[in-house]
Amino acid sequence: MSFFNIIEQYRTFEFTQFFNSVTSVDVERSLAKNTLNTFDFLNLLSPAAAGHLETMAQKAHQMTVQQFGRTIQMFIPLYISNHCTNHCRYCGFNHSNKIARRTLTLDQIETEAVAIASTGMQHVLFLTGEAPHVTPMSYLVEVTRRLKRFFASVAIEIYPLEVEEYRQLWEAGADGMTLFQETYDQCVYRQVHPMGRKRDFHWRLNAPERAAQGGMRIVNIGPLLGLAEPRSEIFFTGLHARYLEDRYLETEVAVSLPRFNQAEGNFTPDYLVDDRSFVQFMTALRLFLPRAGLTNSTRETAAFRDRLLPLGVTRYSAGSSTGVGGYAELPPRQTPQFEITDERSVEEVAAAIVAHGYQPVYKDWDRIG
Repeated sequence: MSFFNIIEQYRTFEFTQFFNSVTSVDVERSLAKNTLNTFDFLNLLSPAAAGHLETMAQKAHQMTVQQFGRTIQMFIPLYISNHCTNHCRYCGFNHSNKIARRTLTLDQIETEAVAIASTGMQHVLFLTGEAPHVTPMSYLVEVTRRLKRFFASVAIEIYPLEVEEYRQLWEAGADGMTLFQETYDQCVYRQVHPMGRKRDFHWRLNAPERAAQGGMRIVNIGPLLGLAEPRSEIFFTGLHARYLEDRYLETEVAVSLPRFNQAEGNFTPDYLVDDRSFVQFMTALRLFLPRAGLTNSTRETAAFRDRLLPLGVTRYSAGSSTGVGGYAELPPRQTPQFEITDERSVEEVAAAIVAHGYQPVYKDWDRIG
């Protein structure tokens, strides 16, 4: 049994037909429930639910405060390598792109860590492209050990690993992993991943489960909104998160909703998600997944992120650099993985969170032993 078995159950499901058939009464009936089933979730993702957005937002707010309080957990990304063997059409690190490639040494990583820690951040997420010959397990283990000297929580966003490899990183000090499926539509997946290791849909799909089996305290999943029809993408994302929650009771499951941002290669997505739809999707996820963390990144504008604060989000990145390094010293001009929209510093994001009546949390967990 894997999550793919659940995807297969919807192989012939007519999503568009179902969404268009949902009525306002159907939405109201789903909103009256405390626990949603899959059809309730579909109802809240339908066009008809857009007319109930205020009610969805209020209920999402209440549910989030009940589960998480008025807190926002802060983290910061650190890109340590942009070498990649994949040819993802939407990504600035695409192997075909003629960009300057760079991998930080362990000493450079420590220098970056000192700079990041000076901001007060205690949760760091380190990222690489998919090039195991450049960033092998031995390197990743040492990176984890170095970063653990400076941070309470070290998470990874790297290429998919075996269970035992996730366990190695856990033993070195990592406690969380982020990995986006990008799209749950297998046809679209093949189109946007024409070559490279990432072309293996199943290997990527099962990676969050392997990470949970390897001991990771948090697994964070999500689609890249813009690649495929978004309502069904959010539906499968929600089902994936619930699947993981049900099977790995000691693992915290989180969901990210990255929207496509311009990157090297001039890729144009087929589906653009506007702000109102984004809010609908996020609040629907909160109502379907009361216990899940919801992560929002600096892909979104500062003003929009501030408006999202009371609507279900629980984790914020801040002060981000999406090129390799960039915290200790300004590197030569390089192509980022994607363009940042919210360019505020950690201090500025924290001040905005406080101004909206929430508490920015720099550290909410520590590892003993």
